[in-house]
Amino acid sequence: MRMLALGAAAIALAAASMIATPSSYAEEPTLSEEDFERAKQLYFERCAGCHGVLRKGATGKGLLPKETRKLGQKRLEKIITIGTEGGMNNFDDIFSKEEISLLSTYIQMEPPAPPELSLAEMKERHKVFIPPEDYPSKPMHDRNWENFFLVILRDAGKVGIIDGDTKEVVAKVDTGYAVHVMKESSDGRFWYTQGRDGRMTKIDLWMNPPAVVAEAQVASDARDVAVSHYGEWKDKYVIGGGYWPPHFVILDAVTMEPLKVVSTRGINVDGEYVNESRVAAIYNTPNAPTWVVAVKELGQLWQVDYSDLDNLRIEQVNSHKFLHDGFFDPSLRYFQIAANASNRIEILDTVERKFVKSIETGKKPHPGPGANWNDEQCGPVAGTPHLGEGKVTVWGNDPEGHPDQAWKICYSVETDGPGLFIRTHPNSPYVFVDQTKHPEPEVQQAIKVIDKKTRKVVKTIQVTDTPNAVAVHQEFNADGTEVWISVWARGGKKDWEKGEIVIYDSKTLEEKARIKGLETPTGKFNVYNRIKHVT
Repeated sequence: MRMLALGAAAIALAAASMIATPSSYAEEPTLSEEDFERAKQLYFERCAGCHGVLRKGATGKGLLPKETRKLGQKRLEKIITIGTEGGMNNFDDIFSKEEISLLSTYIQMEPPAPPELSLAEMKERHKVFIPPEDYPSKPMHDRNWENFFLVILRDAGKVGIIDGDTKEVVAKVDTGYAVHVMKESSDGRFWYTQGRDGRMTKIDLWMNPPAVVAEAQVASDARDVAVSHYGEWKDKYVIGGGYWPPHFVILDAVTMEPLKVVSTRGINVDGEYVNESRVAAIYNTPNAPTWVVAVKELGQLWQVDYSDLDNLRIEQVNSHKFLHDGFFDPSLRYFQIAANASNRIEILDTVERKFVKSIETGKKPHPGPGANWNDEQCGPVAGTPHLGEGKVTVWGNDPEGHPDQAWKICYSVETDGPGLFIRTHPNSPYVFVDQTKHPEPEVQQAIKVIDKKTRKVVKTIQVTDTPNAVAVHQEFNADGTEVWISVWARGGKKDWEKGEIVIYDSKTLEEKARIKGLETPTGKFNVYNRIKHVT
């Protein structure tokens, strides 16, 4: 498995005292120094997101030695190999048997203490590749860049930029390991990526080919990023959120120089102090100079006002644990976010900066970028799949026009297994949902298509039958006539280029094209749809 130099350096952990020689694990499990470092990197890359750097759990269960040693080596190896019905996928097509054995031993050992990262260190690691004064004043190519797709090439540490009109791969730019999310400048020209290794990059789509113009490192493990879009602060600041250290960092959006760090450690909604209170998601609010920062383990939504960095104003809004991904309603006032371990969708009024409602949806909702559409009975609605069961839950989200339906369950639809992403477009009669978290390959590789009018699954699209691959993350082109689905080939290095994107007509559901030779493609972001808030 590929280890990026930057990521490896960034997550170096102080663990020498815990490393010993191999043993039979009769008493206390041990690993050689080399195997410990290898297992630590594997855990960071594939496990820490759900179970935490300190292994105290969140979306996934806690993995502290007190509990893992009770399960034992063989049981842990079986769980990692075949997954669980609660939403943990199988890893036998990602890890070798040796790696599964190493991880099973590693999680029976005490978790090492990760290092902190100061603002001074961030400033030292800040890099400008092309000074802002040298940026082109107009596009240096004749492509329709507003219909570009930016595609995460997860394990390659790159972002692929694809022309949505011609289906050509325009560029592959180095970003950082496992980019989780990308967010756009107000006009869509610049895109900011946040990698799981904490590396944030700024991409200019006007260059020929598009290129990274600056980068910074805001954490050793990170997830999300957002740009200021409001008023006089438009495109002035960019914010990145850390899983470790648990903090957010505000940077100059032009140069990407780190400016301010704010810790998110604190007291959760149950009145308990949390050291590893991670930033799960960050979103720009269209109607105020603020960002919504979801502090996962605290169960709080922080609305951060960026109009005065020296006198930073933060409203800490209580909701439920553990916060994850979210999206706005069509009015762009109400923010809808999953508290997946509490089986809820939480609603925040970003104008009043107050909590509105909590909706119980099902086991571990996970909307990703979400989906809004109109239902004939309930009016405007939104939906989410779930990590813990095969179900899409739909709720009303128009308190002004349909107050009787607002923030109430409208209906639900059964699918074959747990999924990660749901997506639709006003020009498509369908809602598309993946089933990526089901352990069976045939289910993982299929997308469910739900008719907006009948509320029923009208088709199961078998996107791929490639071994060690899943179908994941749907995104539409600019006019909504096509839906693009990633085939994430999750095997070892030799399988990277088996990844592809499959394109379907969003009305007839017929396959139109395949873009091949993509290394572990996952999330995709269409420029036009993102700047226009099309969900």
